[in-house]
Amino acid sequence: MSDAPRAQLIHIETDRRLGHEWDEWDGSPLPNSGDFDAPAGLFFGWSAAVTGLLLAAGYGLLLLLGPHLSRLHASLPGIALAGLAVVAVALWTWWTLLLLTWLTGKALLPERLAERGPFLGLMQLTSRLAARFGRRDWVENASVKVFNALALLRDRKVAAGSELLLLVPRCLSRETLDGVLAVAGRYAVPVFVATRGQLARRAIRERRPKAVVAVACERDMVSGLHDVAGRVPVLGLTMQLPKGPCRDAVVDLGQLDQWMKAYLA
Repeated sequence: MSDAPRAQLIHIETDRRLGHEWDEWDGSPLPNSGDFDAPAGLFFGWSAAVTGLLLAAGYGLLLLLGPHLSRLHASLPGIALAGLAVVAVALWTWWTLLLLTWLTGKALLPERLAERGPFLGLMQLTSRLAARFGRRDWVENASVKVFNALALLRDRKVAAGSELLLLVPRCLSRETLDGVLAVAGRYAVPVFVATRGQLARRAIRERRPKAVVAVACERDMVSGLHDVAGRVPVLGLTMQLPKGPCRDAVVDLGQLDQWMKAYLA
């Protein structure tokens, strides 16, 4: 029997059913055996479409409201259009800076204007658009890669132990969970078994870590990052789902080890 240290494993009882992001799954095999690996650049194509659609919707709304605004004051339609133009310039400038940050590896935006700010909302909007075309999981995988690339640029360091927290789901295979505990054990990092949202926030509130490494499928990862990344720095590791959602999921243990090392001083 191995004498390698194993991490402390802490369970949090769930107050809702697991796998709610997969309610529409009909039990058929997932595409590519549940491996939704996608290039990070895929996110920027879909997010550009989301940004354009939002601005187009705003313009259409102003066209509908124009006659009503002009009855209030003749200059209001022009002012509203000018305001929309300012918003459009600001949005595309911000989006371009995100793209340049990813391409150059240089942090051109502070984290509160990037991965710990409006980027989280853009991830969710992009996910919703991709879901309508059956591409949700691949686009979410790409968005998590971009998120991680932005987060790694901060080069944040914490001490091993309680300053770093590892969050994992309950659907890991036994072998994978053993591997996760072995990786975390090397750095004396506690492992919490919890789902996204309320339970993740509870773990963070109770342990007060300075950084988090989270493991989840793409769907729970995007919603979970939206819930917690604004509160504490996070790196996310997505899983493969060879037996479908919420059962015997596997992760890249080498990547998990890299994410842990990225935070540890």
